[in-house]
Formats: sequence, structure tokens, C-alpha cells
Amino acid sequence: MLKSVVIAVALGASALAAMQPAQAQQRAICYNCPPQWADWGSQLKAIQARLGIEVPPDNKNSGQATAALIAEKANPVADVTYLGGIAADPAKDAGVLTPYKPAGWDKIPASLKDPEGHWFTIHSGTLGLFVNKAALGGKPVPQSWSDLLKPEYKGLVGYLDPTSAAVGQLGVMAVNLALGGSYENIDAGIKFFTALHKNQPIVPKQTSYARVISGEIPILLDYDFNAYRGQHTDKAPVQFVIPKEGTVVFPYVMGLVNKGPNAANGKKVLDFVLSDESQAMWGNAYLRPVFADRLSAEAKAKFLPESEYARAKPIDLKKLAAAQKAIVERYRNEVR
Repeated sequence: MLKSVVIAVALGASALAAMQPAQAQQRAICYNCPPQWADWGSQLKAIQARLGIEVPPDNKNSGQATAALIAEKANPVADVTYLGGIAADPAKDAGVLTPYKPAGWDKIPASLKDPEGHWFTIHSGTLGLFVNKAALGGKPVPQSWSDLLKPEYKGLVGYLDPTSAAVGQLGVMAVNLALGGSYENIDAGIKFFTALHKNQPIVPKQTSYARVISGEIPILLDYDFNAYRGQHTDKAPVQFVIPKEGTVVFPYVMGLVNKGPNAANGKKVLDFVLSDESQAMWGNAYLRPVFADRLSAEAKAKFLPESEYARAKPIDLKKLAAAQKAIVERYRNEVR
């Protein structure tokens, strides 16, 4: 007590308060919440404005987030995490998530959540081709997966690294299923990416939205929501293509980290991302909210017609997760 009085007299009460920011600042740590991906930037601002909880941006991808959670399991740093659906059950099985059923849980379709509450879907995207038309140098916009193998697109195609990024692994499976493969047999997908490798693709490990907008990556295997954002929000010369052979719809999930340091705040964040406000925000960011009625007519009008989306089928998360190891190993050994 005497020591505190001496410090307060010497520094002043405001200075003493400034020495203890952790007590004054409500915080939650989210892994894999990059502000440039899925408009997480707006969500993080809304969380701070509505809940008074600061959630710092985090640029990990799903694989990196899961690896960090496992490495920190004995002393967790994060409170919540956002993951591509392929990483949901592996994270649960690794013991880094703990059950929590947020407000709105009962309305989520059974196929889009863990029955015990370890993870749940907040929104989904459709995988396809995010194309910067101005960067094609006069070449036609590709309309199919097979188009990407043509010599004219040499050095123009990009996809995220399947050895670490969920969207990269999904790309392998999406192509595989579209070209006649199955969840148990990924030969068609590996054959395609082996052929594409000869066309000198660009293979980043992190979210590459800005690189498509700038034209550095003219064609990226990516989601509709990124392409629509580029087209309608950033007014870039881009468009989204659903390949004629077909593709998949992929859910993104969140979960509460087991023994996270700010669990109460983490739960509030998870409640918020299923709220009507947040779900409408996801829709305005061109994602399909898990509660479909939150997608406004104005937002939906900016998507491709439903006739195009007829070629996009829901992914089977459990079968995809079972194939994840084979995707990573075969890509690493046979493609890269």
C-alpha cells in the first residue's frame, strides 16, 4: 500500500492507471482473422464498437492457426479461432477447442456444426476463378478448370499452397471432384495440379486478394466473396467464374479455444458473429451467411445468377477432413 501511494504521488493517478492497461482494456485474441479476408476488418471494428472488446487482426491461415493452437496447448494465447471447415474436426481432435453453443446455435443446420459445440459455421463461400481481366493481356477469361492448363495462361494462374492453407486443399478436392475423382481417390486432382505446375503457377501461402486486384496474380483459385468485393466495392476490373465442370461450396467455422485466457470475452465474440447484425454484415461482404435469411436482396443481386450456382455443390466436411492428409502429402511429394 505504501509503495502504491509513493508511486501515485510521484507519477500522478493518471500515470499509474496507464501502467495497468490490461485491467482497463477488454480483449479477445482470435487466430486467423485477417482484416483483408472476408471483410474481417469491418467485423473487428463492429465487435469493438458493440461489445467494447478489442480483437487484434491476425494474418494466420487455417493451417498456421491450428499449428499454433497445438503448439500453445499447455499455455493458450488465443481465445477463439476462425478456420476453414476442413480444419474443424482436426482442431477438435487435437483438443485445442472446447464446446460452446452460442446464441442461435439451434438454427444452424446439423451438417454445419459439431454436435457437441466444438465448432460451428458462420458463413460459406463458393470456390472458383477470381480473374483480373485487365491483367490477362487480351487473353479470354477462362471458363473452366481445364482452361487453366492452356499455354496461353502460363505464369498467370495462382492458388494458395495446399500444404498449409485450407483454400489450397479445397482447390485440390474441388478440381478432383469436378474431374471425376472422389473423396477417397484424389488421382484426378493430383494429375491436374501436376499439369498446372508445368504452367508455372504462382503459389502464395497467404491471402492474396491485393495481388489479384493489382494484377500481379491475374487468375486465382479463390472464393466468390473476394471477387465480388473486388468488383463491387473496390471497382477493380475483376470477375468471378464458376468453372463449367463444377465446383464446391465451403463453410468457414469458429470455435472457442480450450482454456483460452479471455474465455468470457471469447464467448461474447462467438455470440456476436451469429447475431443478426453480424450475419447481415457477412452478407454485405458477399459471403453466404449461415442464416440464409440474413442475405439481403441487394447483396444477393451482386452474386452470379442461381443458374450458375447450380454447378456448386456442398462439400462433405468429414470426408474432406479424412482426405486432408493425403492431399497435403501427395501434393508435397508429387506436385511440388
